[in-house]
Amino acid sequence: MPESKTSVRSTASDTKAEARVVPLRRQYLDIKQRYPDVILFFRLGDFYETFDGDAHIASDILDIVLTGREMGKGTRVPLAGIPHHAAESYIARLVAAGQKVAICEQVGVAQRGLMERDVTRVVTPGTVTDPSMLDGHRHTYIAAVVIEDQRGGVAYAELSTGTFAATQVQAASRQEVEAAVAREILRLGAAEVVLSGEMGQTAWLPEATTISTTEPWQWRLERARELLCDHFGVPMLDGFGLEALPGAIRAAGGLLAYLQETQRSSLAQLTSLHHYSTDGFMVLDAQARRNLELLESGRGERRHGLIAVLDQTCTPMGARLLRTWLNQPLLDL
Repeated sequence: MPESKTSVRSTASDTKAEARVVPLRRQYLDIKQRYPDVILFFRLGDFYETFDGDAHIASDILDIVLTGREMGKGTRVPLAGIPHHAAESYIARLVAAGQKVAICEQVGVAQRGLMERDVTRVVTPGTVTDPSMLDGHRHTYIAAVVIEDQRGGVAYAELSTGTFAATQVQAASRQEVEAAVAREILRLGAAEVVLSGEMGQTAWLPEATTISTTEPWQWRLERARELLCDHFGVPMLDGFGLEALPGAIRAAGGLLAYLQETQRSSLAQLTSLHHYSTDGFMVLDAQARRNLELLESGRGERRHGLIAVLDQTCTPMGARLLRTWLNQPLLDL
């Protein structure tokens, strides 16, 4: 079909608009395209700058000035920036508000006047490691979930401590599997949950859960097994007790893939994968936890919960361990 005059004019207009964009703007847009749902901290000299919609979000949450910058003839974009030396405190505030932040650094020397830049890490609610961003009284877990018919897999990790564990649950129906997985996520108090992009609706997950999705192919059983074996340098997963648990393998592999993608590192702190069973813990749903006031009062205050009465620990590690014990009462003493 011949191309209409209207489409020809549109194409010509787009080409002219593209030509008006300065190289720095084009570099930013190329990187931002890879991280569409993340606030991009774009390094410019001694500042991290945010542009467009990111600038509006950063300005609102961080209470910083929203201004603008010329990015080509007739092109002015919203901008909000912070000093690079104070970045961690600003990142902490964004993450606390449920945002994800990609750190784009100057990684090379200037070529033809343009400095090479790339994302070096992505900070999400479940991947924080800076001590100033961690709560000494609770773990900062990131979890991954897989559900397939009557089987579900849950894996969780904590980058600051090197914890990495996985389990598998079975039930008579998918609805029962979802309920069991939701209870486990609630028990963990996961700061972030990673899912396959094909998972569908997630209303069954605990409220206020930060959800991240990745490509479905990263959750395939063989891909997950290969990734885990490669990371731990083993030919098979028998030594971790997972070889006969496909749900646990898929969840652990999907989580590891997400962590590698966001952290851009070897994740050397994850030295082992622990298999555990939920059968050894007392089942406590959200209502029971609220009524018992184990971790906080009915008004959400920690100082009026049971843990505040019992907590005589001297270190953050001890405080987190006590919280874990209260959160998962053992059935076998």
